[in-house]
Amino acid sequence: MYDVVLMWEWVEIAVRWLHVITAIAWIGSSFYFIALDLGLHRDRNLASGADGEEWQVHGGGFYHIQKYLVAPGSMPDHLVWFKWESYATWLSGAALLVLVYYMGAELYLIDPTVLELTTWQAIGISVASLAFGWVAYTTLCKVFVNANQTVLMVALFGVLVGMSLFYTSVFSGRAALLHLGAFTATIMSANVFMVIMPNQRVVVADLKAGRKPDPKYGKIAKQRSTHNNYLTLPVVFLMLSNHYPLVFATQWNWLIASLVFLMGVTIRHWFNTRHARKGSPWWTWGLTAALFVAIAWLSSAPMKTVKGEAALQGEALRLASAEGFEDVVGIVQGRCSMCHAAEPGWDGIAWPPKGVVLETEAQIAHEARRIYLQSGVSHAMPPGNLSYMEPEEREAIVRWFRGLGAEDPV
Repeated sequence: MYDVVLMWEWVEIAVRWLHVITAIAWIGSSFYFIALDLGLHRDRNLASGADGEEWQVHGGGFYHIQKYLVAPGSMPDHLVWFKWESYATWLSGAALLVLVYYMGAELYLIDPTVLELTTWQAIGISVASLAFGWVAYTTLCKVFVNANQTVLMVALFGVLVGMSLFYTSVFSGRAALLHLGAFTATIMSANVFMVIMPNQRVVVADLKAGRKPDPKYGKIAKQRSTHNNYLTLPVVFLMLSNHYPLVFATQWNWLIASLVFLMGVTIRHWFNTRHARKGSPWWTWGLTAALFVAIAWLSSAPMKTVKGEAALQGEALRLASAEGFEDVVGIVQGRCSMCHAAEPGWDGIAWPPKGVVLETEAQIAHEARRIYLQSGVSHAMPPGNLSYMEPEEREAIVRWFRGLGAEDPV
């Protein structure tokens, strides 16, 4: 059993690493091309017929870049398509969602104090909500394709606020904000897969057939690419939020998530304006700071409990029957509970780290896997071994967890 737990942990590590790597590649290329497009010199009459050009230097060499609104006079033999960065990021993120939140639904996805759900009900809501996000978003884009794009962004923001409220009313706080990030990332990746790439293929096919491509395909692709640019930073924040209870486990977590989207807009507006050589709107940083202060203030509201004591009793009864449980309870309460408490007793810690409370038998039993990995197999906890957990105590934790048998949740 414990070998399976360790193997599963390493699978999760590998998939998370892949997700981060591919996200870096996608975000990097997205930011680069947005900056490139905004910074092109379009005041030059280029013999090639290109819309604009830019000279850049990097890695000891010089690059001369030109952009054509539709295509050059003749199609090059080789085109580089930027798509797999997006696809790989979404696929690895979906795999991580399954590994952590679907297979660990009772621990991470469901909070009975929020809404009583079975594992399959929670997974069904998760999958359906991600699909709904794309349908709602692309419908808005089609309705507002010829309207002021600011109106479209406001409408999209309304959808995101609504989904913030929805997710925090059905899932645990941790899962709610993670799902809001996945909801947005699904829209972004679907933009590439469902709109941007197909439109570019239409243009290429027309050129190869000797037809003049319709400029609308480029216009629509540019609209979706711009949306992706403004949504990127909030998605990164939401994907990191599960590490910080001050974000996901507070009374106003839905509002905090909503304001993060506004911060993403203000930050990107500054960079986009700079790249377009239209000045430096420093007021955006002032607004960003004000939004951040507001978020920090909202996080000071009462913390939400991750799970009520009654919801943990059934699990505790089973795990408590394993040999050595009483010893483990004493070890954890003596070495860990000064920080992992509803009201931590360690100076400088206002809330339990990661929202994990280890004061009662039920809470300790519920966190069996984490305790085993963090304090048994590894020495990550206590941090710096500040509470002086002895090697014999770590061994006792390992013996207890391994004694749980195949019934222990992996």
